[in-house]
Amino acid sequence: MTEDADFSACAAIVERGDPLRFRAVMAAPLPARRVLFPIYAFNIEVARAPWVTQEPMIAEMRLQWWRDVCEEIVQGKPVRRHEVATPLAAAITWQHAQMLDELVAARRWDIYRDPFEDTAHFERYLDQTAGHLAWVAASALGVADEQVVRDAAYAGGVAAWLAAIPELESRGRIPLLDGTGAGVKALAQEGLDRLAKARARRRAVSAAARPAVYHVGAAAAVLKAAVADPTAVADAVLPDPVEADRVALPWRVFTGRW
Repeated sequence: MTEDADFSACAAIVERGDPLRFRAVMAAPLPARRVLFPIYAFNIEVARAPWVTQEPMIAEMRLQWWRDVCEEIVQGKPVRRHEVATPLAAAITWQHAQMLDELVAARRWDIYRDPFEDTAHFERYLDQTAGHLAWVAASALGVADEQVVRDAAYAGGVAAWLAAIPELESRGRIPLLDGTGAGVKALAQEGLDRLAKARARRRAVSAAARPAVYHVGAAAAVLKAAVADPTAVADAVLPDPVEADRVALPWRVFTGRW
């Protein structure tokens, strides 16, 4: 495949698997898209790996394949030919690859049915998945404050997690440490607080890096709904962030107020 074909393949993967980020990337300049689509396509392929089989060993092997890709990038070796791995290697540094390797390792939780050990374990999972992804994307584009990006990513990660809870539970997972209404409300409120904290320092994310956090603004409606009515999580009636973002995204891109 050619470079353009790889780029198109990555874009198609993101469009199908992560429409919220897809719309955010399409609002970015073309050079930023060339960076973000391979990173986000990688994330989708990794996130999908634990769920395409009921055999834990096969799922482990699928994740290990992506860890091997990251290791090849870290070591500066020729990266195996693949429609996502090849453009990913061109878009990131070896330091980014180290971080993405941690992201893949964190996804091992998705394979098994063990609950999170404690709050620290849950927060580490969110930071190594949503946080690492956002920081790699932002720092690959331009200058940004890492804590600001990670706070924004935490909010987006919590919103996505709450929306996924009915599906996770149907697959036999235990996604929450405290699944009571009070526990759900507290988690959603923490997401809102971290989003407010990030927005208060949004100028610490340069214009060049900003496309990596365009999508995070959509988390606010989801988190507010969960705070107002925690039963909306179990009932799967949280707002659709893609639909809610159709009007807001162009405004955020135009003003830079994500």
